[in-house]
Amino acid sequence: MKHFIAKIQTAIIGTLDKNSHPFSSYAPYVYDINRFYVYISDIATHAKNLQRNPKASLFFVEDESKTENVFARKRVSLQCDSQKIERGSKRFEAVLDLFAQRFDGKMVSTLKKMTDFNLYEFKVTYGEATFGFGKAYFVGGEHMDELIPRGEANPHHGTVK
Repeated sequence: MKHFIAKIQTAIIGTLDKNSHPFSSYAPYVYDINRFYVYISDIATHAKNLQRNPKASLFFVEDESKTENVFARKRVSLQCDSQKIERGSKRFEAVLDLFAQRFDGKMVSTLKKMTDFNLYEFKVTYGEATFGFGKAYFVGGEHMDELIPRGEANPHHGTVK
């Protein structure tokens, strides 16, 4: 799963608006110490939604142009709890350094100066992954980074699906 996600530079973010309607957007992300991070503007709808409701989903999907079968695109869907990381904190600085390493450092430096941008951390609480027909998994384990075949007990609900 980590290998698949590492090839994707952006996460599709699912949030709920003030009326509990779903909203999807995207943002570049970094993954570090079992957490996902996005750096987004408060002007963005998904940022406003996260400030109101920290429950969110992250979705990673195989590029359509690279898939063997459009009906079986590889994908990972993660349910998360989010929190804003305090600007200027050690964690904020460390994660922005990771953004600068992974993406255009000059762009990250410019965005860092924009005080309407904030860093959000996502902790995975539930997940599912599909890597082709008959290759469906729950995401589990101590760090929510292990694949458990769907035929086994659901690690989140204790049931078989």
